[in-house]
Amino acid sequence: MNAEVLSKQRFDVYRAVTDTIVAAIEAGAGEFIMPWHGNGAAIGKPQNAHTRMEYHGINVIALWAQAYERHYTSGYWGTYRQWQEVGAQVIKGEKSSTIVFFKRFEEEAEVNADDPKIRLFARASRVFNADQVTGWVAPTERHPPGSAQVMESVDLFVRATKAKVEYNGTIACYHIPDDYIKMPDIKRFIDTPTSSASQAYASTILHELVHWVGAKHRLNRFGECLKHEDIAAEELVAEIGAAFLCADLGVESVPRPDHAAYVAHWLGLLKNDTRAIFAASRLANQASMYLHEMVSANEW
Repeated sequence: MNAEVLSKQRFDVYRAVTDTIVAAIEAGAGEFIMPWHGNGAAIGKPQNAHTRMEYHGINVIALWAQAYERHYTSGYWGTYRQWQEVGAQVIKGEKSSTIVFFKRFEEEAEVNADDPKIRLFARASRVFNADQVTGWVAPTERHPPGSAQVMESVDLFVRATKAKVEYNGTIACYHIPDDYIKMPDIKRFIDTPTSSASQAYASTILHELVHWVGAKHRLNRFGECLKHEDIAAEELVAEIGAAFLCADLGVESVPRPDHAAYVAHWLGLLKNDTRAIFAASRLANQASMYLHEMVSANEW
């Protein structure tokens, strides 16, 4: 069997993860619910039950999607062996979820080059949710913070970025030419059956902050202007980035009905390019890390 046939038969981790996320988006698109929106423990950053380390990047989205699709209530995950190592047992017949890890390979340096090239290869790993095991109790430190505590942390976070925010509009947006965020007055946000006014406000301003750090003089995601054909992709990055920040700050990630029109574009993008969600997750993770670093440097 030649190498080309073997390559086609090899498990495609990009396709597997993308298909999971697309399925979750399609399941919730009618209500504008993405896999990174929801409630309960799964809203927090997915965490490894054995190492207690949080998952990052694409794995956050992949595990949120699986939790959404299969109605898991826990944010803890682990491989079959890791669950055994913490004294738990995966229930017979339970189906695993796919996550990704990247292996580094060094290629020999070319004749005229001094350093070898580093290449990353995606590899799949199989994990199970805590809802799929017996004999394990989640630690208590994952209890969510109170609403007042969450709002205080968001307010401090936004102020520490030193972003210019104007609260006198009827819409939320990042104004690229003048480098400021326009927000409705907080009194315009109202409670809904699924979220509070404060949660809606927090998730909205965090979304706009992800746009804000994409500016040319920060992360330079879109230069001095954003092309029309790139808007949907940028909105996907901002939605995912805001979800990461919401999870970090204890805010329930709230759907953005004003961005419902982009859902079809997102689906088309993901179906046509299996690496698109990986790129969006990487950029979203970069933006959230950049903001955290900015806040740490400016905290008083």
